[in-house]
Amino acid sequence: MTTLLWLQSGGCGGCTLSLLGAESPHLWQRLAAAGIELLWHPSLSDGGAQTLPQLLQQLIAGERPLDLLCIEGAVVNGPRGSGRFHLLGGSKRPMRDWIADLAPIAGSVVAIGSCSAFGGIPAAGGNPAEVSGLGWQGEAAGGLLHEGFLSRSGLPVINIAGCPTHPDWISVTLQQLAEGTLTRGDLDSLNRPCSYSDHLVHHGCPRNEYYEYKASALDHAELGCLMENLGCLGTQASADCNLRLWNGTGSCLRGGYACINCTSPGFEAPGHPFLQTAKISGIPVGLPIDMPKAWFVALASLAKAATPRRLSKNARSDHIMIKPERSGE
Repeated sequence: MTTLLWLQSGGCGGCTLSLLGAESPHLWQRLAAAGIELLWHPSLSDGGAQTLPQLLQQLIAGERPLDLLCIEGAVVNGPRGSGRFHLLGGSKRPMRDWIADLAPIAGSVVAIGSCSAFGGIPAAGGNPAEVSGLGWQGEAAGGLLHEGFLSRSGLPVINIAGCPTHPDWISVTLQQLAEGTLTRGDLDSLNRPCSYSDHLVHHGCPRNEYYEYKASALDHAELGCLMENLGCLGTQASADCNLRLWNGTGSCLRGGYACINCTSPGFEAPGHPFLQTAKISGIPVGLPIDMPKAWFVALASLAKAATPRRLSKNARSDHIMIKPERSGE
């Protein structure tokens, strides 16, 4: 049996809420199938908070094994580096100190969500709570745990980034860890599982035809591509949101909302409104991740010149105005 301890640090609990929406199989089926025993979770465990410090002491003393340590939420280091903005209930001790003691004895350490991975939303606005990720501080390696940290399994902190994370990203990763099949080669350069980070949110986007012809929307109620004007970063965001749908049916883009690249460090402070595309001389600053700017500009000009009237009309409407028909040629 693989033991799992889940602690909540500085965050909203949204990743837990997302995890509870796991389907086919649901959360408890997945844990049982992987042979994972949940020692503690702040929302799912029925023991009172007063029992948690005792459990943590047992784990630190080696009286009970700790295979998987999951931390949800950013590590809170304020005020003035004391960590006392966030004390573990019943212990009068900063949560970050408990995490620092538990991480070296854990088989694997998993950062659940972008807050725990990189600092996320709590790091925005000047970072008044002095938060960090477990193994990263924004885009730089080295958060609470020192740069080069490796757990007992020989893996770095595994960053299941997202705001929130997809339930499958968590459950699949935990199952791989429990089975011993996750290796360093299964993580990308930001230590995110490649099972989802090897894709772009752009893959499977229902607006891809509009993107190809640069038929752009000017309002979120319209059907056109959201990249040119409305802040969509789907061509830069590492995630499979439009392939592995949320609750089996949805994604941000399928709901009409632009991708804000929430799986990446620094997404919380892009330097401009989320739903507005930053431009220089009319050209979006954030271009597709693997396309040279000159190529994009040239291809975009050609695509716009060849845009079918159907797409131009539909892109600026909230419903299909012109249906696909043969040109008659």
